[in-house]
Amino acid sequence: MARRKKGETVSGWICLDKPYDLTSTTAVSRVRRAFNAQKGGHAGTLDPLATGILPIALGEATKTVPFLMDADKAYRFTIAWGRDTTTLDREGETTASSDVRPTRDQVEAALPAFVGEVDQVPPNFSAIKVDGERAYDLARDGVEFELPTRKVTIFDLKVVEQPDVDHITLEMECGKGTYVRAVVRDLAKALGTCGHVADLRRTRVGGFSEAGAISLETLENLSYEARLSEALLPVETALDDIPALAVTDEDAFRLAQGRAIVLLPRQVETLKAELPPGDRTVSAMSGDRLVALCEMRAGRLNPVRVFQLT
Repeated sequence: MARRKKGETVSGWICLDKPYDLTSTTAVSRVRRAFNAQKGGHAGTLDPLATGILPIALGEATKTVPFLMDADKAYRFTIAWGRDTTTLDREGETTASSDVRPTRDQVEAALPAFVGEVDQVPPNFSAIKVDGERAYDLARDGVEFELPTRKVTIFDLKVVEQPDVDHITLEMECGKGTYVRAVVRDLAKALGTCGHVADLRRTRVGGFSEAGAISLETLENLSYEARLSEALLPVETALDDIPALAVTDEDAFRLAQGRAIVLLPRQVETLKAELPPGDRTVSAMSGDRLVALCEMRAGRLNPVRVFQLT
């Protein structure tokens, strides 16, 4: 006899404004506890030092996490000049220092080299795996290793404020896998000085932005007032960039059973026009209910992930 899962069958997304000094894992646990949800996860780790947008998936929404992991992101961060650290942020130990303080004009002149597809070496204090171990665990243990350079895409990088000679604040829009701390490290080196991240805030993940974010305190207050449904976003919120197809009740039933459905020629042409080159992913909708994520192939929709939503 199958063991009954603990908690409620809650499904949807929370656009959490993660506070400072809280791990992403702890944030997920507290959101799950507020909803008494059976299952939860997040789309993209935020360091305890960082604040801002941490999309948290509950229940069936966890099936859509991979699509949000690949989404573009935006950050606002402040650089403190004069000190390199082990972690590339203010919490690390000093590894080098400099009296050089770049001007705003000098920083702005250096930024174009960091925009576009660029080579970046991730920080050693990161979640990347090295021979099965997390890089940050090896770094904390004093193990020497080098992470390989990889291509990342930065769409925009600009100065927004220079509060004093020791600090400067930038905003960045980028693709997946881009590390702010690595950008700061490389920018400081290009300017002939030392620098680290003094403050970091993620302002957007895909369609999740500050405008729709909720604080953990507000969320937990809604829990006490039995108003949590006000903060819960639909499962399909993470799929804004994926073409949606309305299906009949009969086709929805077939897809829910894991069976393919045949498309009309006009449906195929419409979806082809909406799909990005090389992509075949389509979300099947029955009214306002997400039925399945499907792959379109040879005039058929083949269900890849089926959702048990009511």
